[in-house]
Amino acid sequence: QVQLAESGGGVVQAGGSLRLSCTASGRTSSAYSVGWFRQTPGKEREFVAAINWNGDSTHYGNAVTGRFAISRDNAKNIVFLNMHDLKPEDTAVYYCAADYGNYGLRPELFDFWGLGTQVTVSS
Repeated sequence: QVQLAESGGGVVQAGGSLRLSCTASGRTSSAYSVGWFRQTPGKEREFVAAINWNGDSTHYGNAVTGRFAISRDNAKNIVFLNMHDLKPEDTAVYYCAADYGNYGLRPELFDFWGLGTQVTVSS
């Protein structure tokens, strides 16, 4: 199994930037893909970005394309989500998720989840 821990959330003004980190532990020797999702109360979990095991394939949700960038450092077992030009509608709890093999775009395709980190963007 892979255990995940998110960090880097906080409060930022609209137009600002944040970098979220997802640190993996446990069975990280096997190749795993990572996805970022976000959720606000009363809404379904929304796909944000995903990256494959070696970082040469990424995918972004329509709402964040061109503003967010996902990357990974496998030597440190960390996946980053760099968020720029943040908007109030980006406010949510952000979760990272992992799965062995290729990534999918739906939450149910990921087996392992972190507890989430809150991002709040003020207008």
